[in-house]
Amino acid sequence: MLDSQIISLIPHRPPFLWVDKIIEITKDSIVAEKWVPENHDVFKGHYPGHPLLPGVLLCEAIFQTGALLIASVLEKSVKMDSNKIPVLTKIIGARFKRQVQPGDTIQMTVRLIETISSVCILRGTAHVNGKVAVKTEFSCALVTP
Repeated sequence: MLDSQIISLIPHRPPFLWVDKIIEITKDSIVAEKWVPENHDVFKGHYPGHPLLPGVLLCEAIFQTGALLIASVLEKSVKMDSNKIPVLTKIIGARFKRQVQPGDTIQMTVRLIETISSVCILRGTAHVNGKVAVKTEFSCALVTP
C-alpha cells in the first residue's frame, strides 16, 4: 500500500515510485525506506541467475527521497508554489559499496547541504542491513512542468 503522504508530495507513481515509507523528516534531512520485491520485473534481465538491483534505480530511490525532503520541508524557504516539482539537475558523484538484492529493504537518508535560489544541493546514502550500499551527492531545481 502506498503512503498517501508520499503521493501528495512528489509526482512519481508506480511502477517508478522508489519510496515506500517516510521514517523521519527534520528541517534538513529525511529518512525513508523501500522494500525491493523479489518478483520485480527488473530482475528478469538484471541479471538472470544472479539478480541485482541496478545502481541507477538505487540512486533513483535516493533522488526521490530528496524530492520528498524538498517538497515537505523547504517549500517556504525556496518559495515553491504548488505547481513546481523538483527535477534532478546534476549528479555530482556516486560510490557503490554493496549489492542490493531481491527482498532487501533499502533505507535512504538524504541531507540538504545548500540551497541557492530554487536549486538544492543534497547528499544521500542508501543502506541495506545497516551497511552502506551507495553514497551520492546531487542537485535538484524546482521547475514548472
